Amino acid sequence: MGRNTRKRRTPLATKVIAASAALALGGGGLIWANFYASAHESNSGPWGGDRIKSASAQVATISCPDVGQQLTDVPGQARTEVDGELANLDRQITDAYQRLATTRDAQAQDASFVQNSILRPLQDQRKVILDRIRLEISRVGGTDPGDLDTLAACTGSPADQTGTGTGTGAQTGTGAGGQTGSAQPDPGSTDGQQQSGGQQTGRPGDGQQPGGGQNTGGQGGNGPVAADFVDITTVQPNVPPKPARNRSASTGTFTTRCGVNANKNHNTDNVIVAPGVTNGAHHLHDYVGNQKVDAFASNDTFLRGGTSCQNRDDLSSYYWPVVRVQDGSQDFDQDKDGGGKEGNVGRILTPAQAQIKYVGSPKSKVVAMPQFLRIITGDAKTTTNGLANANAHWSCTGFEDKVQLTEQYPICPQGSRMVRTFAFQSCWDGQNIDSANHRTHVAFADADGNCPAGFKAIPQLTMRLVYDITPPSLENGQLKNAYAVDGFPEQLHKPATDHDDFISVTTGGLASKIAGCVNSGRRCA
Repeated sequence: MGRNTRKRRTPLATKVIAASAALALGGGGLIWANFYASAHESNSGPWGGDRIKSASAQVATISCPDVGQQLTDVPGQARTEVDGELANLDRQITDAYQRLATTRDAQAQDASFVQNSILRPLQDQRKVILDRIRLEISRVGGTDPGDLDTLAACTGSPADQTGTGTGTGAQTGTGAGGQTGSAQPDPGSTDGQQQSGGQQTGRPGDGQQPGGGQNTGGQGGNGPVAADFVDITTVQPNVPPKPARNRSASTGTFTTRCGVNANKNHNTDNVIVAPGVTNGAHHLHDYVGNQKVDAFASNDTFLRGGTSCQNRDDLSSYYWPVVRVQDGSQDFDQDKDGGGKEGNVGRILTPAQAQIKYVGSPKSKVVAMPQFLRIITGDAKTTTNGLANANAHWSCTGFEDKVQLTEQYPICPQGSRMVRTFAFQSCWDGQNIDSANHRTHVAFADADGNCPAGFKAIPQLTMRLVYDITPPSLENGQLKNAYAVDGFPEQLHKPATDHDDFISVTTGGLASKIAGCVNSGRRCA
């Protein structure tokens, strides 16, 4: 992977912190420091038990407004520079996170240390970058985003044992500027089904939670905790009915077979959110489909990238954060950025199955997806932003048509396998292949299946990932064999942070063929 060659204006922008905690959409998040990890935890770099041992876990949080989600109207000419400045905000938060994690003695001796030595300097640094963002937008004739200084201040406080409440940790904000719908997949078939209003698909507290609210801290010291898991057999059915179809419904499906990433095509970049920024995702992705996707890939790169799909005209990129089993084992990235250095530890699991299917609309025909359309579904930062953009769906084989969980991981019964399902936004504004906050150019249909005014129905991408996982258990007060999705360290590996990314790249008229198949009611592969 090449170096980050994006030009920066200050030394701050080039500062690289080993224990990074940068955020997916720039400049917002909950910074989390594990002051004392459980004594049983293994040594794993800055997250390991040898550095921080005690019988209990204590945490401190710093919550910063998510600037990237607020910027919904950035001219195309300014986006490269604005993306760079958002990356600068991420690096500032990383610096503050490192300082929070390494000044425990000073904090214990001085109650005002965090405010005076971390929060106030961080606010001043953020103001400088926010002013630059305003200038970049104004320079190209864009609409002044207003007083961004209101997003400069961050707050900090001690936190109770994380994971004892709703299972999502602390939540701030409402995901302003983002799409507030949530898509419910049709479990079992992955035919898409929409539901508006950020619907929560799992109800923490249903059934038994191993260990209740006990914080075991996870193998990396930053989650998951026992309360993040639930025995799926104890959860009441919560999958809503699918919207009724009318005569104009597009009822066909198109399945593309692209493998399970058995060749281990991984990186910690995110070319949609942080183009040109190495380790812009700060967690590891599985990639199927296009084989040449990293932070520096362009549309031309995609066309030359080759594909893992059986249909050689499908050069689309399908990528998602990996799932790891925290059984004491490590993987190739245990000492690397995006991996163990950032709390993403344990053995990486390759899905046993990965089904990628395009489905239609219950209310209308669909139009072909435009070339290079980018879609992100879900929110990698729900611990910071709340559940407005959450679109995580966790279940088990045999239960998919009954129970879908957002805020907890399922413990599956014997003979059942864990399933992650995604149903992407199925409405497009008809003009843009991306937007400033990577959300407003696409939307979810409402609960009846109708697209918002001015939006067109497109084939809905659905994905179903199946994993073979030994069920977690609680032994001697400790969570054993936990599994968790990769994420930013301050997001505590919460289930609701699961997300999925897609870039539509096709040749040979494949996009039109997919739409035609869906519109004609055929089952194509």
